[in-house]
Amino acid sequence: MQDFLPFTRPTIDDETIAEVIAVLRSGWITSGPKVLELERALAAYLGGGRQVRVMTSATGGMEMALRAAGVGAGDEVIVPAMTFAASANVVVRVGARPVFIDVELRSRNATAAAFAAALTPRSRALMPVHFSGLAVDMDPVNELATRHGLRVIEDAAHAVGTRDRGRLIGSFGDIISFSFHANKNMTTVEGGALAFADPALALPLDRERFHGITKDAAGNVDVFEAGGKYNLTDVAAAVGIGQLRRLPGFNARRRELAQHYFERLGPRLDPDMLPAPGDDGHSWHMFVVLVPFGRLGTTRDAFIAAMKSRGIGVGVHYPSVPALTYYRQLGWNPAAFPNAARIGAETVTLPLFPAMTIGDVDRVCDALLEFVKR
Repeated sequence: MQDFLPFTRPTIDDETIAEVIAVLRSGWITSGPKVLELERALAAYLGGGRQVRVMTSATGGMEMALRAAGVGAGDEVIVPAMTFAASANVVVRVGARPVFIDVELRSRNATAAAFAAALTPRSRALMPVHFSGLAVDMDPVNELATRHGLRVIEDAAHAVGTRDRGRLIGSFGDIISFSFHANKNMTTVEGGALAFADPALALPLDRERFHGITKDAAGNVDVFEAGGKYNLTDVAAAVGIGQLRRLPGFNARRRELAQHYFERLGPRLDPDMLPAPGDDGHSWHMFVVLVPFGRLGTTRDAFIAAMKSRGIGVGVHYPSVPALTYYRQLGWNPAAFPNAARIGAETVTLPLFPAMTIGDVDRVCDALLEFVKR
């Protein structure tokens, strides 16, 4: 019987494992020199004169960013209806209101026109989401924000290494949040980072990240606000340093595997069942297809079970956010966002990670095509 193929799996090399062991033996395992090294390495990788702060999760980073940008009670933040729930949850947690917009069917991304149509006098920030590693067209979004005096907080959880018009996401723009969760293109096991250029953000982010504490040159501590606790450990940072070294290779392999998915599935499936192909800037965090379960007279649960019976794991990324119970109770109607609603009902995430082989892709495609045909 073939080994089980999960929908994702991290690749961590022996050199990185040795670096983690060295940190554990050093006696300094919480935030310290490795965190600073990772932040400097990320800033150098992104370029553009960016400042970088790492933290325990991208979710925490987005919440920190909203607070640092002054978003709070009475404000609105425009959020795509197709994203992970965290994108909207952090808006609620700072006391603001998420305003949902629909996305394009194949790219899963929101457009500047959709953001513009949702503006109100209460709008304070835009939150574009670079879905599955495909860049949102950021120039018109940033131009819209500049015209209306809005902040832009990019949810780039899927997009480390993604390029927009040749520029790395995070090397330009307002505030960009990356995720280094275990299923992302690079990982710190759990963790995230913010990239930004505005020097006025550094102090509030540093305070929010660690209890609101500020130290003077002599090491005396004072607290100026009720900060949170989002500091990354040196153990996690050591993993991230090793992962960042290999990120370009990881993403190149993801593009090769995604191309083979298109070669196998493109001639056999309706175009709107496949994701947008993107270009060389796509980092392919996920390969997500739409399966019309209703039209096929079956269910997603049956599909997941059928794939599992063949030793293949799949994911579901994601339900439409307005369809989630919490947001329905806030008055949102998922039917108002038809593309997001369809994606949420039909979406299936196929295996995609650097250690996969072309034969693994063929195995997944054979199983998917057999199910759809049956």
